[in-house]
Amino acid sequence: MFRSPSLLSFTSGLVTVFNMAVPTVCCYVWRHVPRSVFKRARFRLTLDSKFHSSSPAHSGLLLSLHKRGILKDTFPDKAAQDELPRLLQSGSQTIYCGFDPTADSLHVGNLLALIGLLHFRSAGHNVLAVLGGATAEIGDPSGKASERERLSVEAMQANGHSIRESILRIFANHEAIFHDSNKPLGTVTILNNRRWFKKFTVVEFLSEVGRHFRMGSMLSRHSVQSRLKSEEGMSLTEFTYQVFQAYDFYHLNQTVGCRIQLGGTDQLGNIMSGHEYIRKVSGEDVYGLIIPLVTSTVGDKLGKTAGNAVWLNKDKTSTFELYQFFLRLPDNSVEEYLRLFTFLPEAALENLMEQQREDPSKRLAQKRLAAEVTKLVHGKEGLESAKRCTRALYHSSVNALEEMSDEELQELFREAPFHELLYEPGTSVIEACRKVCAIPDGPKGYIMVSAGAVSINHVQIDNPEQVLIPKIHILSNGLTLIKVGKRNFYIIKWLSL
Repeated sequence: MFRSPSLLSFTSGLVTVFNMAVPTVCCYVWRHVPRSVFKRARFRLTLDSKFHSSSPAHSGLLLSLHKRGILKDTFPDKAAQDELPRLLQSGSQTIYCGFDPTADSLHVGNLLALIGLLHFRSAGHNVLAVLGGATAEIGDPSGKASERERLSVEAMQANGHSIRESILRIFANHEAIFHDSNKPLGTVTILNNRRWFKKFTVVEFLSEVGRHFRMGSMLSRHSVQSRLKSEEGMSLTEFTYQVFQAYDFYHLNQTVGCRIQLGGTDQLGNIMSGHEYIRKVSGEDVYGLIIPLVTSTVGDKLGKTAGNAVWLNKDKTSTFELYQFFLRLPDNSVEEYLRLFTFLPEAALENLMEQQREDPSKRLAQKRLAAEVTKLVHGKEGLESAKRCTRALYHSSVNALEEMSDEELQELFREAPFHELLYEPGTSVIEACRKVCAIPDGPKGYIMVSAGAVSINHVQIDNPEQVLIPKIHILSNGLTLIKVGKRNFYIIKWLSL
């Protein structure tokens, strides 16, 4: 007798390519979608009127998020006019956002979603971060040119654990540093959707859930259309992703009363599927809030797929690198990023931008932005570390070098060889350089030092026979930083000083 396999093992094992051989059907569906497409297009023209209505219900959180640029769209379209504001003012609501653990760290694009949740939590609403332990096995096709490489269950579990720790750290930093302690906070809960999907077999899931989805609606989603038109096509596994995410929304609605889902613009189709499924099954009114995708200064999406992610775990992007990413933003982007990524009130933002316009060379806005984001992601200690690294690298500060830990030095000079050497009194510059292979053997290396091509702790050296002097060439933390040329660094940790 045939026994239905578990839902997850069945769907993640599907490899059949769902590359439609009847393009006329796809074209038919696409031609019959314009109403919803035009509604979304009209939204851009009517966005201000939605959030600036004279109704008192429109003031508050949604208006604030819209002004900051965090809230880009709502679904259904008319929700922002009356239903959502009234729902949010009726009492604490539950809002969720999902994060598939397809990497071992979230990135700056995900940070904007977390900031959206933090705004809701600060307003007293309860927030859920849902790790997609099950949906990561399916693979979200949104914004992808090809199917995601399948990860092992063990890898996804490890990724999920790492992401959970990051989310908890960011929420803890926000509560400790940015939140007004006089205002009540909502709760924060982290769930894994593997918990509710593992109960299904594939037959049970298709029978219970799949019957409520219509092919026309599913085919009309932008994520599906773009892939069907591609050379690679789309697998059946990916095609079902929107069904799984829709069920996430339904499950959370039924179990914890969640009525709002937050997601990026690339998630609109999946949010629409969840809305339609819940309305069919329970008749409940639920809503989607759409945040913008974070892009680079040239307009490219930042993230794993684009290969330009700025990560939130410091072992992938150091605190210094995160700080520098925001510090280097051009003047024409910094105000937008300040509104998106900080919790500065409007008056403080306006004052800061006025100072920026008076003297852009001081880069006060970029410095404040970099500091605020680094504190949120890595805490006050992370910000101090990033500042020390900045002073050490760009301001040739010996004091900053002296205050740095071994870990900070290795993060700052990530490509630099790190050597632990036994200190012998009388060691010369040329001997130290040769021990770490910083210069060639023989006369060539000697000539390089004599010509001033080598510096130690930011001080240029021209005497190869110079004996290393503690507190000058060897800092009080036992470290020596050798630079050869402009970009080649070597770190020595001296033992038994």
